[in-house]
Amino acid sequence: MLSVSVKSFDELSLRELYDILRLRSEVFVVEQDCVYQDIDGRDSGALHLIGKKGDEVVAYTRIFRPGMYFEEASIGRVVVKGNYRQYGYGHDIIKASITAIANHFSEKRIRISAQEYLVRFYEKHGFEQEGEGYLEDGIPHIAMIRVPQAKHDF
Repeated sequence: MLSVSVKSFDELSLRELYDILRLRSEVFVVEQDCVYQDIDGRDSGALHLIGKKGDEVVAYTRIFRPGMYFEEASIGRVVVKGNYRQYGYGHDIIKASITAIANHFSEKRIRISAQEYLVRFYEKHGFEQEGEGYLEDGIPHIAMIRVPQAKHDF
């Protein structure tokens, strides 16, 4: 089972920060062959969801209160270590992120910038496409929004 903790930037240990940045670099820069500025100056304003299997960081997201990244609350830097994707940890970390936004920010509207190949994944969590696709750091993305509806778990 994935153990998920929520921490502010100042609550992260040096080891946790190192492991998070290593995972993000491993997937977003190396695996996806995308050269971009991952350390974007926004981590200090985010809450960080750290998914661990034992002592290993295998999943991660960062969440923002409304107005910090988008007008709505948002989830970003969604990542699961390659050899752990088969266990559904992506679903676990997204569910935990949605719950954390509700608990920490009292918000239910969530906007994300999703990589297009993950649209169906996010639709399973109540997100709907909005607008046209666009390139972000050379990768096709689409805006998606999750709005409160009876069919969602809030």
